[in-house]
Amino acid sequence: MGPEGKKLMNIIVLGVGFMFIFTAFQTCGNIEQTVIKSFNSTTFHASGYTSMAIIYGVFSASNLLAPSVLAVAGPHLSMFFSGLLYSAYIGVFVYPYTWSFYAASALVGVGAAVLWTAQGSVLALNSDRLTIGRNSGVFWALLQCSLLFGNAFIFLAWRGHERISDKDRQTVFISLTVISLAGCFLFFLIRTPDAEVSGHAEVAPGERPNAPLLPSDSGDGASGPSSSHLCSQAADAFVQACKMFVTKEMSLLSLSIAYTGVELTFYSGVYGTCVGATSGLGPDAKSLIGLSGICVGLGEIVGGAAFGMLNKCSGRLGRNPVVLLGLLAHYLAFYLIFINIADDAPLAPEEGTQLAAFIRPSVGVALLCSFLLGLGDSCFNTQLLSIIGSIFRDNSAPAFAVFKFIQSILAALAFFYSNFLPLRWQLLIMVALGFAGSLSFMAAERRAQAGGRDGI
Repeated sequence: MGPEGKKLMNIIVLGVGFMFIFTAFQTCGNIEQTVIKSFNSTTFHASGYTSMAIIYGVFSASNLLAPSVLAVAGPHLSMFFSGLLYSAYIGVFVYPYTWSFYAASALVGVGAAVLWTAQGSVLALNSDRLTIGRNSGVFWALLQCSLLFGNAFIFLAWRGHERISDKDRQTVFISLTVISLAGCFLFFLIRTPDAEVSGHAEVAPGERPNAPLLPSDSGDGASGPSSSHLCSQAADAFVQACKMFVTKEMSLLSLSIAYTGVELTFYSGVYGTCVGATSGLGPDAKSLIGLSGICVGLGEIVGGAAFGMLNKCSGRLGRNPVVLLGLLAHYLAFYLIFINIADDAPLAPEEGTQLAAFIRPSVGVALLCSFLLGLGDSCFNTQLLSIIGSIFRDNSAPAFAVFKFIQSILAALAFFYSNFLPLRWQLLIMVALGFAGSLSFMAAERRAQAGGRDGI
Protein backbone atom coordinates (compact mmCIF):
# COMPACT_ATOMS: atom_id res chain seq x y z
CA MET A 1 0.00 0.00 0.00
CA GLY A 2 1.41 3.39 -1.02
CA PRO A 3 1.74 6.44 1.25
CA GLU A 4 -1.59 7.92 0.12
CA GLY A 5 -3.34 4.59 0.65
CA LYS A 6 -1.96 4.39 4.18
CA LYS A 7 -3.16 7.90 4.94
CA LEU A 8 -6.65 7.12 3.67
CA MET A 9 -6.67 3.93 5.74
CA ASN A 10 -5.72 5.99 8.80
CA ILE A 11 -8.71 8.27 8.15
CA ILE A 12 -11.00 5.23 7.84
CA VAL A 13 -9.71 3.68 11.08
CA LEU A 14 -10.07 7.07 12.80
CA GLY A 15 -13.64 7.35 11.57
CA VAL A 16 -14.56 3.80 12.62
CA GLY A 17 -13.09 4.34 16.10
CA PHE A 18 -15.13 7.51 16.52
CA MET A 19 -18.16 5.72 15.10
CA PHE A 20 -17.98 3.11 17.89
CA ILE A 21 -17.50 5.65 20.68
CA PHE A 22 -20.21 7.97 19.42
CA THR A 23 -22.63 5.17 18.65
CA ALA A 24 -22.66 4.91 22.42
CA PHE A 25 -22.31 8.56 23.42
CA GLN A 26 -24.67 10.23 20.92
CA THR A 27 -27.32 7.61 21.62
CA CYS A 28 -26.83 8.27 25.32
CA GLY A 29 -27.22 12.02 24.83
CA ASN A 30 -30.31 11.54 22.68
CA ILE A 31 -32.18 9.47 25.26
CA GLU A 32 -30.80 10.50 28.65
CA GLN A 33 -33.33 13.23 29.46
CA THR A 34 -36.16 10.80 28.64
CA VAL A 35 -34.48 8.07 30.71
CA ILE A 36 -34.03 10.40 33.68
CA LYS A 37 -37.71 11.35 33.60
CA SER A 38 -38.58 7.65 33.93
CA PHE A 39 -36.50 7.08 37.09
CA ASN A 40 -38.49 6.01 40.10
CA SER A 41 -35.85 6.95 42.66
CA THR A 42 -35.60 9.14 45.73
CA THR A 43 -31.79 9.24 45.54
CA PHE A 44 -31.34 10.48 41.97
CA HIS A 45 -32.24 14.07 41.16
CA ALA A 46 -30.49 15.30 38.03
CA SER A 47 -31.16 16.78 34.60
CA GLY A 48 -29.82 15.53 31.30
CA TYR A 49 -29.69 19.10 30.01
CA THR A 50 -27.64 20.17 33.04
CA SER A 51 -25.29 17.23 32.53
CA MET A 52 -24.71 18.21 28.92
CA ALA A 53 -24.16 21.83 29.97
CA ILE A 54 -21.46 20.63 32.38
CA ILE A 55 -19.87 18.44 29.69
CA TYR A 56 -19.64 21.24 27.16
CA GLY A 57 -18.69 23.85 29.76
CA VAL A 58 -15.73 21.77 30.96
CA PHE A 59 -15.03 20.84 27.33
CA SER A 60 -14.68 24.51 26.42
CA ALA A 61 -12.46 25.29 29.40
CA SER A 62 -10.22 22.29 28.66
CA ASN A 63 -9.71 22.95 24.97
CA LEU A 64 -6.85 25.40 25.39
CA LEU A 65 -4.96 22.84 27.45
CA ALA A 66 -5.69 19.92 25.12
CA PRO A 67 -2.80 20.66 22.71
CA SER A 68 -0.41 20.47 25.67
CA VAL A 69 -1.72 17.01 26.59
CA LEU A 70 -1.44 15.93 22.97
CA ALA A 71 2.12 17.23 22.73
CA VAL A 72 3.15 15.11 25.71
CA ALA A 73 1.12 11.91 25.23
CA GLY A 74 0.78 11.69 21.45
CA PRO A 75 -2.46 11.06 19.54
CA HIS A 76 -2.85 7.32 20.21
CA LEU A 77 -2.74 7.45 24.01
CA SER A 78 -4.63 10.75 24.07
CA MET A 79 -7.55 9.32 22.12
CA PHE A 80 -7.50 6.00 24.00
CA PHE A 81 -7.72 7.47 27.50
CA SER A 82 -10.19 10.12 26.40
CA GLY A 83 -12.39 7.36 25.00
CA LEU A 84 -12.26 5.57 28.35
CA LEU A 85 -13.79 8.65 30.00
CA TYR A 86 -16.67 8.52 27.51
CA SER A 87 -17.20 4.86 28.41
CA ALA A 88 -17.23 5.72 32.13
CA TYR A 89 -19.90 8.38 31.60
CA ILE A 90 -22.16 5.96 29.73
CA GLY A 91 -21.60 3.26 32.36
CA VAL A 92 -22.88 5.57 35.11
CA PHE A 93 -26.43 5.01 33.83
CA VAL A 94 -26.32 1.33 34.77
CA TYR A 95 -26.49 2.24 38.48
CA PRO A 96 -26.96 6.01 38.53
CA TYR A 97 -26.27 8.37 41.42
CA THR A 98 -26.52 12.12 41.22
CA TRP A 99 -22.93 12.76 42.35
CA SER A 100 -21.39 10.17 40.00
CA PHE A 101 -23.51 11.39 37.09
CA TYR A 102 -22.33 14.99 37.41
CA ALA A 103 -18.73 13.97 38.20
CA ALA A 104 -18.62 11.80 35.09
CA SER A 105 -20.06 14.73 33.11
CA ALA A 106 -17.10 16.90 34.13
CA LEU A 107 -14.57 14.17 33.33
CA VAL A 108 -15.98 13.47 29.89
CA GLY A 109 -15.72 17.21 29.17
CA VAL A 110 -11.98 16.99 29.75
CA GLY A 111 -11.75 13.83 27.64
CA ALA A 112 -13.74 15.39 24.82
CA ALA A 113 -11.31 18.31 24.52
CA VAL A 114 -8.32 16.00 24.16
CA LEU A 115 -10.14 13.53 21.89
CA TRP A 116 -11.31 16.11 19.36
CA THR A 117 -8.02 18.01 19.31
CA ALA A 118 -6.21 14.73 18.59
CA GLN A 119 -8.77 13.94 15.87
CA GLY A 120 -8.13 17.25 14.14
CA SER A 121 -4.39 16.72 14.29
CA VAL A 122 -4.58 13.20 12.84
CA LEU A 123 -6.92 14.43 10.09
CA ALA A 124 -4.51 17.22 9.11
CA LEU A 125 -1.41 15.00 9.29
CA ASN A 126 -2.99 12.49 6.93
CA SER A 127 -4.25 15.07 4.42
CA ASP A 128 -2.89 17.63 1.99
CA ARG A 129 -4.47 20.50 0.09
CA LEU A 130 -5.90 18.06 -2.48
CA THR A 131 -7.30 15.47 -0.07
CA ILE A 132 -8.47 17.48 2.96
CA GLY A 133 -12.00 17.86 1.55
CA ARG A 134 -12.30 14.17 0.70
CA ASN A 135 -10.87 13.05 4.04
CA SER A 136 -13.14 15.40 6.00
CA GLY A 137 -16.16 13.94 4.20
CA VAL A 138 -15.05 10.33 4.70
CA PHE A 139 -14.42 10.88 8.42
CA TRP A 140 -17.70 12.71 8.90
CA ALA A 141 -19.75 10.04 7.12
CA LEU A 142 -18.17 7.25 9.21
CA LEU A 143 -18.62 9.21 12.43
CA GLN A 144 -22.29 9.85 11.77
CA CYS A 145 -23.00 6.18 11.09
CA SER A 146 -23.02 6.12 14.89
CA LEU A 147 -26.43 7.76 14.81
CA LEU A 148 -27.83 4.84 12.81
CA PHE A 149 -26.74 1.86 14.89
CA GLY A 150 -27.38 3.12 18.40
CA ASN A 151 -30.71 4.69 17.59
CA ALA A 152 -31.85 1.61 15.64
CA PHE A 153 -31.18 -0.39 18.81
CA ILE A 154 -33.24 2.10 20.84
CA PHE A 155 -36.10 2.01 18.35
CA LEU A 156 -36.31 -1.79 18.44
CA ALA A 157 -35.72 -2.18 22.18
CA TRP A 158 -38.23 0.45 23.28
CA ARG A 159 -40.93 0.02 20.65
CA GLY A 160 -44.30 -0.13 22.35
CA HIS A 161 -42.90 0.94 25.74
CA GLU A 162 -44.68 3.85 27.35
CA ARG A 163 -42.27 3.76 30.32
CA ILE A 164 -38.59 2.80 30.50
CA SER A 165 -38.01 0.14 33.17
CA ASP A 166 -34.76 -0.37 35.11
CA LYS A 167 -34.09 -3.55 33.12
CA ASP A 168 -34.61 -1.72 29.81
CA ARG A 169 -32.20 1.01 30.92
CA GLN A 170 -29.50 -1.35 32.16
CA THR A 171 -29.60 -3.51 29.02
CA VAL A 172 -29.17 -0.49 26.78
CA PHE A 173 -26.39 1.19 28.73
CA ILE A 174 -24.33 -1.95 29.34
CA SER A 175 -24.40 -2.58 25.59
CA LEU A 176 -23.43 1.01 24.82
CA THR A 177 -20.54 0.92 27.29
CA VAL A 178 -19.06 -2.20 25.66
CA ILE A 179 -19.37 -0.62 22.20
CA SER A 180 -17.59 2.52 23.40
CA LEU A 181 -14.71 0.50 24.88
CA ALA A 182 -14.24 -1.34 21.58
CA GLY A 183 -13.78 1.99 19.80
CA CYS A 184 -11.03 3.06 22.21
CA PHE A 185 -8.76 0.17 21.19
CA LEU A 186 -9.16 0.85 17.46
CA PHE A 187 -7.07 4.02 17.76
CA PHE A 188 -3.92 1.94 18.21
CA LEU A 189 -4.32 0.74 14.60
CA ILE A 190 -3.63 4.24 13.24
CA ARG A 191 -0.13 4.36 11.72
CA THR A 192 2.20 7.34 11.53
CA PRO A 193 2.22 8.78 7.96
CA ASP A 194 5.41 8.07 6.00
CA ALA A 195 6.19 11.78 5.66
CA GLU A 196 6.24 12.10 9.43
CA VAL A 197 8.51 9.07 9.87
CA SER A 198 10.98 10.29 7.30
CA GLY A 199 11.77 13.50 9.09
CA HIS A 200 8.83 15.70 8.16
CA ALA A 201 9.96 16.25 4.60
CA GLU A 202 7.05 18.52 3.75
CA VAL A 203 7.87 21.06 6.48
CA ALA A 204 9.73 24.21 5.60
CA PRO A 205 12.87 25.09 7.60
CA GLY A 206 12.09 26.74 10.90
CA GLU A 207 8.45 25.59 11.01
CA ARG A 208 7.10 23.34 13.74
CA PRO A 209 3.87 21.96 12.40
CA ASN A 210 2.78 18.69 13.96
CA ALA A 211 5.97 16.87 14.86
CA PRO A 212 5.58 17.58 18.59
CA LEU A 213 2.21 15.86 18.51
CA LEU A 214 3.76 12.47 17.85
CA PRO A 215 6.34 12.00 20.60
CA SER A 216 5.48 8.36 21.05
CA ASP A 217 6.16 7.70 17.36
CA SER A 218 9.19 9.86 16.75
CA GLY A 219 11.09 10.18 19.99
CA ASP A 220 14.81 10.74 20.16
CA GLY A 221 16.50 7.44 20.83
CA ALA A 222 15.22 4.59 22.91
CA SER A 223 14.33 6.70 25.90
CA GLY A 224 12.27 9.27 23.97
CA PRO A 225 12.14 13.03 24.62
CA SER A 226 13.25 14.38 27.99
CA SER A 227 10.67 15.59 30.49
CA SER A 228 11.90 19.20 30.15
CA HIS A 229 11.51 18.97 26.38
CA LEU A 230 7.95 17.64 26.73
CA CYS A 231 7.09 20.43 29.19
CA SER A 232 8.46 22.97 26.71
CA GLN A 233 6.33 21.45 23.95
CA ALA A 234 3.25 21.51 26.18
CA ALA A 235 3.78 25.17 27.10
CA ASP A 236 4.39 26.09 23.47
CA ALA A 237 1.19 24.32 22.38
CA PHE A 238 -0.81 26.26 24.97
CA VAL A 239 0.66 29.60 23.83
CA GLN A 240 -0.10 28.78 20.19
CA ALA A 241 -3.71 27.94 21.05
CA CYS A 242 -4.13 31.29 22.82
CA LYS A 243 -2.58 33.20 19.90
CA MET A 244 -4.90 31.40 17.47
CA PHE A 245 -7.87 33.31 18.90
CA VAL A 246 -6.73 36.65 17.52
CA THR A 247 -6.01 35.52 13.96
CA LYS A 248 -8.30 37.12 11.38
CA GLU A 249 -9.26 33.75 9.90
CA MET A 250 -10.37 32.28 13.22
CA SER A 251 -12.21 35.48 14.15
CA LEU A 252 -14.21 35.26 10.95
CA LEU A 253 -14.99 31.58 11.49
CA SER A 254 -16.02 32.03 15.13
CA LEU A 255 -19.68 32.84 14.40
CA SER A 256 -20.18 29.81 12.14
CA ILE A 257 -18.41 27.61 14.72
CA ALA A 258 -20.68 29.06 17.42
CA TYR A 259 -23.74 28.19 15.34
CA THR A 260 -22.64 24.56 15.06
CA GLY A 261 -22.45 24.42 18.86
CA VAL A 262 -26.02 25.65 19.30
CA GLU A 263 -27.53 23.43 16.62
CA LEU A 264 -25.50 20.48 17.95
CA THR A 265 -27.31 20.91 21.24
CA PHE A 266 -30.66 21.02 19.49
CA TYR A 267 -30.37 17.96 17.26
CA SER A 268 -28.40 15.79 19.72
CA GLY A 269 -30.35 16.44 22.91
CA VAL A 270 -33.37 18.71 22.63
CA TYR A 271 -35.16 17.59 19.48
CA GLY A 272 -35.25 13.90 20.42
CA THR A 273 -36.77 14.88 23.77
CA CYS A 274 -39.35 17.02 21.93
CA VAL A 275 -40.35 14.10 19.70
CA GLY A 276 -40.64 11.73 22.66
CA ALA A 277 -42.76 14.23 24.60
CA THR A 278 -45.19 15.13 21.80
CA SER A 279 -48.49 13.55 22.76
CA GLY A 280 -49.95 13.88 19.27
CA LEU A 281 -47.37 11.50 17.78
CA GLY A 282 -49.05 8.48 19.36
CA PRO A 283 -48.26 5.89 22.07
CA ASP A 284 -44.97 4.92 20.38
CA ALA A 285 -43.51 8.43 20.76
CA LYS A 286 -40.73 7.10 23.05
CA SER A 287 -39.47 4.71 20.38
CA LEU A 288 -39.61 7.53 17.85
CA ILE A 289 -36.64 9.08 19.68
CA GLY A 290 -34.51 6.31 18.21
CA LEU A 291 -36.08 6.64 14.76
CA SER A 292 -35.50 10.40 14.86
CA GLY A 293 -31.84 9.80 15.67
CA ILE A 294 -31.56 7.40 12.72
CA CYS A 295 -32.93 10.07 10.37
CA VAL A 296 -30.47 12.64 11.74
CA GLY A 297 -27.72 10.10 11.06
CA LEU A 298 -28.93 9.51 7.50
CA GLY A 299 -28.77 13.24 6.83
CA GLU A 300 -25.25 13.43 8.27
CA ILE A 301 -24.07 10.44 6.23
CA VAL A 302 -25.63 11.62 2.97
CA GLY A 303 -23.98 15.01 3.39
CA GLY A 304 -20.57 13.70 4.43
CA ALA A 305 -20.43 11.05 1.72
CA ALA A 306 -21.63 13.40 -1.01
CA PHE A 307 -19.12 16.11 -0.16
CA GLY A 308 -16.34 13.55 0.06
CA MET A 309 -17.11 12.09 -3.37
CA LEU A 310 -17.73 15.48 -5.00
CA ASN A 311 -14.55 16.98 -3.60
CA LYS A 312 -13.13 18.03 -7.00
CA CYS A 313 -16.38 19.65 -8.08
CA SER A 314 -16.72 21.53 -4.78
CA GLY A 315 -13.13 22.68 -5.22
CA ARG A 316 -14.12 24.65 -8.33
CA LEU A 317 -17.20 26.14 -6.68
CA GLY A 318 -15.69 26.70 -3.23
CA ARG A 319 -17.21 25.89 0.13
CA ASN A 320 -19.81 28.66 0.23
CA PRO A 321 -22.53 26.83 -1.79
CA VAL A 322 -22.34 23.89 0.62
CA VAL A 323 -22.75 26.15 3.65
CA LEU A 324 -25.72 27.90 2.03
CA LEU A 325 -27.29 24.49 1.34
CA GLY A 326 -26.87 23.65 5.02
CA LEU A 327 -28.49 26.91 6.09
CA LEU A 328 -31.48 26.33 3.79
CA ALA A 329 -31.91 22.77 5.10
CA HIS A 330 -31.89 24.04 8.67
CA TYR A 331 -34.30 26.90 7.99
CA LEU A 332 -36.79 24.49 6.41
CA ALA A 333 -36.42 22.14 9.39
CA PHE A 334 -36.92 24.99 11.88
CA TYR A 335 -40.13 26.10 10.18
CA LEU A 336 -41.58 22.59 10.08
CA ILE A 337 -40.62 21.94 13.71
CA PHE A 338 -42.26 25.23 14.72
CA ILE A 339 -45.62 24.21 13.25
CA ASN A 340 -45.43 20.45 14.02
CA ILE A 341 -44.16 20.37 17.63
CA ALA A 342 -45.82 22.01 20.63
CA ASP A 343 -43.99 24.95 22.19
CA ASP A 344 -43.67 23.26 25.61
CA ALA A 345 -42.13 20.03 24.23
CA PRO A 346 -38.55 20.65 25.53
CA LEU A 347 -39.91 21.17 29.05
CA ALA A 348 -42.80 18.69 29.09
CA PRO A 349 -43.11 16.05 31.86
CA GLU A 350 -43.08 12.31 31.14
CA GLU A 351 -46.83 12.37 30.47
CA GLY A 352 -46.30 14.53 27.39
CA THR A 353 -47.05 18.02 26.09
CA GLN A 354 -49.96 20.10 27.32
CA LEU A 355 -50.00 22.72 24.55
CA ALA A 356 -51.14 22.14 20.98
CA ALA A 357 -49.01 22.52 17.84
CA PHE A 358 -50.12 24.68 14.90
CA ILE A 359 -50.90 21.55 12.89
CA ARG A 360 -51.77 18.02 13.90
CA PRO A 361 -48.39 16.48 14.77
CA SER A 362 -47.12 14.24 11.98
CA VAL A 363 -44.55 11.48 12.38
CA GLY A 364 -43.45 11.92 8.76
CA VAL A 365 -42.84 15.65 9.20
CA ALA A 366 -40.98 15.05 12.48
CA LEU A 367 -38.65 12.53 10.82
CA LEU A 368 -38.13 14.75 7.77
CA CYS A 369 -37.01 17.50 10.14
CA SER A 370 -34.54 15.06 11.73
CA PHE A 371 -33.04 14.32 8.30
CA LEU A 372 -32.78 18.02 7.45
CA LEU A 373 -31.11 18.78 10.78
CA GLY A 374 -28.50 16.13 10.07
CA LEU A 375 -27.94 17.24 6.48
CA GLY A 376 -27.49 20.87 7.48
CA ASP A 377 -25.13 19.96 10.32
CA SER A 378 -23.04 17.90 7.91
CA CYS A 379 -22.82 20.84 5.48
CA PHE A 380 -21.47 23.18 8.13
CA ASN A 381 -19.12 20.79 9.89
CA THR A 382 -17.48 19.22 6.84
CA GLN A 383 -16.71 22.66 5.44
CA LEU A 384 -15.39 23.93 8.77
CA LEU A 385 -13.15 20.87 9.10
CA SER A 386 -11.96 21.43 5.54
CA ILE A 387 -11.21 25.14 5.82
CA ILE A 388 -9.53 24.89 9.22
CA GLY A 389 -7.49 21.87 8.16
CA SER A 390 -6.42 23.79 5.06
CA ILE A 391 -5.65 27.22 6.51
CA PHE A 392 -3.98 25.92 9.67
CA ARG A 393 -2.45 22.69 8.37
CA ASP A 394 1.00 23.65 9.70
CA ASN A 395 -0.46 24.33 13.16
CA SER A 396 -3.49 22.09 13.26
CA ALA A 397 -3.74 21.06 16.93
CA PRO A 398 -4.18 24.61 18.36
CA ALA A 399 -6.56 25.49 15.52
CA PHE A 400 -8.85 22.53 16.18
CA ALA A 401 -8.62 23.19 19.92
CA VAL A 402 -9.93 26.73 19.39
CA PHE A 403 -12.63 25.36 17.05
CA LYS A 404 -13.85 22.97 19.74
CA PHE A 405 -13.50 25.64 22.45
CA ILE A 406 -15.91 27.97 20.67
CA GLN A 407 -18.28 25.19 19.65
CA SER A 408 -18.44 23.61 23.09
CA ILE A 409 -18.93 26.82 25.06
CA LEU A 410 -21.95 27.68 22.90
CA ALA A 411 -23.24 24.11 23.26
CA ALA A 412 -22.92 24.42 27.05
CA LEU A 413 -24.86 27.69 26.99
CA ALA A 414 -27.55 26.15 24.76
CA PHE A 415 -27.98 23.10 27.02
CA PHE A 416 -28.28 25.47 29.98
CA TYR A 417 -31.07 27.56 28.48
CA SER A 418 -32.82 24.40 27.22
CA ASN A 419 -33.83 23.84 30.85
CA PHE A 420 -36.25 26.77 30.73
CA LEU A 421 -36.64 28.25 27.21
CA PRO A 422 -39.68 27.06 25.19
CA LEU A 423 -39.23 25.75 21.68
CA ARG A 424 -39.97 28.95 19.74
CA TRP A 425 -37.18 30.91 21.44
CA GLN A 426 -34.66 28.15 20.86
CA LEU A 427 -35.56 28.11 17.16
CA LEU A 428 -35.31 31.90 16.92
CA ILE A 429 -31.80 31.88 18.41
CA MET A 430 -30.67 29.34 15.80
CA VAL A 431 -32.24 31.28 12.93
CA ALA A 432 -30.38 34.47 13.87
CA LEU A 433 -27.03 32.82 14.65
CA GLY A 434 -27.18 30.61 11.54
CA PHE A 435 -27.60 33.67 9.30
CA ALA A 436 -24.70 35.54 10.94
CA GLY A 437 -22.51 32.42 10.93
CA SER A 438 -23.06 31.81 7.21
CA LEU A 439 -22.06 35.37 6.35
CA SER A 440 -18.90 35.15 8.44
CA PHE A 441 -17.96 31.80 6.87
CA MET A 442 -18.30 33.22 3.36
CA ALA A 443 -16.01 36.10 4.31
CA ALA A 444 -13.43 33.64 5.68
CA GLU A 445 -13.66 31.53 2.51
CA ARG A 446 -13.07 34.56 0.28
CA ARG A 447 -10.06 35.51 2.39
CA ALA A 448 -8.65 31.98 2.18
CA GLN A 449 -9.06 31.84 -1.60
CA ALA A 450 -7.53 35.29 -2.04
CA GLY A 451 -4.53 34.15 -0.02
CA GLY A 452 -4.13 31.00 -2.14
CA ARG A 453 -5.08 28.70 0.76
CA ASP A 454 -8.35 27.25 -0.46
CA GLY A 455 -7.03 23.80 0.36
CA ILE A 456 -9.24 21.91 -2.05
